[in-house]
Amino acid sequence: MQKDQEATNTTAKVRPRALWSWAFYDWANSAFFTIILTFVFSRYFSQSVVGDEVAGTEYWGNIVGISGIVVALAAPVLGAIADRSGRRKPWLAGFTLLCVIACGMLWFVRPEIDDFWWAAIWVSLGILGAEFAFIFYNTMLPDLAAPEKLGRWSGWGWGLGYVGGVVCLVVALFGFVEAQPYFLGLDREEAEHIRATFLLVAIWYLVFALPLFFLTPDRPASGLSASQALRAGLGQLVDSLAEARKYSHILRFLVARMLYTDGLATVFTFGGVYAAGTFGMNQTEVLQFGIALNVSAGLGALLFAWVDDAIGGRNTIFLSLIGLGASGTAILLVEGVLWFWISGVTLGIFVGPLQAASRSHLARAAPEHLRNQMFGLFTFSGKATAFAGPLLVGAVTAATGSQRWGMSTVLVFFTVGFLLMLTVPDAGNGKKNPQPR
Repeated sequence: MQKDQEATNTTAKVRPRALWSWAFYDWANSAFFTIILTFVFSRYFSQSVVGDEVAGTEYWGNIVGISGIVVALAAPVLGAIADRSGRRKPWLAGFTLLCVIACGMLWFVRPEIDDFWWAAIWVSLGILGAEFAFIFYNTMLPDLAAPEKLGRWSGWGWGLGYVGGVVCLVVALFGFVEAQPYFLGLDREEAEHIRATFLLVAIWYLVFALPLFFLTPDRPASGLSASQALRAGLGQLVDSLAEARKYSHILRFLVARMLYTDGLATVFTFGGVYAAGTFGMNQTEVLQFGIALNVSAGLGALLFAWVDDAIGGRNTIFLSLIGLGASGTAILLVEGVLWFWISGVTLGIFVGPLQAASRSHLARAAPEHLRNQMFGLFTFSGKATAFAGPLLVGAVTAATGSQRWGMSTVLVFFTVGFLLMLTVPDAGNGKKNPQPR
């Protein structure tokens, strides 16, 4: 109780510029996921480096999948170690620089198969840097925002992330990819107009991450050396797993999140494929739909931020899952492209709030002394079964010969996640602190 009171007093002293600096890290980090993992480098790797879309897609899936396994396994351990070392910024800075350097090194990936391993190594390091950095970024929120304002700051962070990703994508497309050949003297034969976007991500990430490091306070160091923190962190993780029943309410939440996050990941993985195959949308239209989906997700996160603070993260999760289920069902039933767009944008509105409310719920529910560890498990829950959704969609699509039936499996993940969340006690909204069951 005393620690909670001390934390509240500390957050009351945090200036708004520190919180906005924290939120802008989401804006910085999202460029990597938007440009490198989703829209630009992934296609460049498959089409230009590998030179075969089918084989390139397979190799890309393997790279991302293996990196995801490493993240899932290492995240709880890193979180536990950080809990014992105290400070978060050194960890955050180290992993941020790892991702920034990796993005910069992708400039040297030429459009030829000889650069396959250079691409694979550096994009894998970039994934590790971006994902691990987010663990320590997330754990800073409860130390900065007052308990009754956790929801809005989590939502504003997610919203800025989506908007930042879209803005960076627009700059990349119109500033480099679609720019005149003579712009900056870039050689299109060597795909330099594409490769320059990877440098853009490195600069973008570094520049917009700087305010957090200069203007946001950090916890004091615990005084433990690196080796002592390692031993203490691993010991703490073992103790927490041995006493799992004590934190069963958090474990149930993490399993529920694992399920509905699989559904979200599947929507973003197969959304473009479904749009092209079922509604005949071309490449440009699919890209436009992807941008619209990200914009609506960002707006949803920003607008629902106050809802989270008013009704709590758990109830916001319920509201978001209901919205996702209803709009997802509509997407499976509509026939026209216009209605697909309307249903898809509506679905996007509930994506951001679901992610933001998940973060704010854990920030309220996690014990202060285990917060890094719990957010490490939070990252684990987002990666552990990420393969399940795509595999299920592929299997059902193959069995039925219908993309609609294949994509309908997403609703299963949302529904089971919803039902499991019913067993998770409310963590409150900062104005009350119900006891976990």
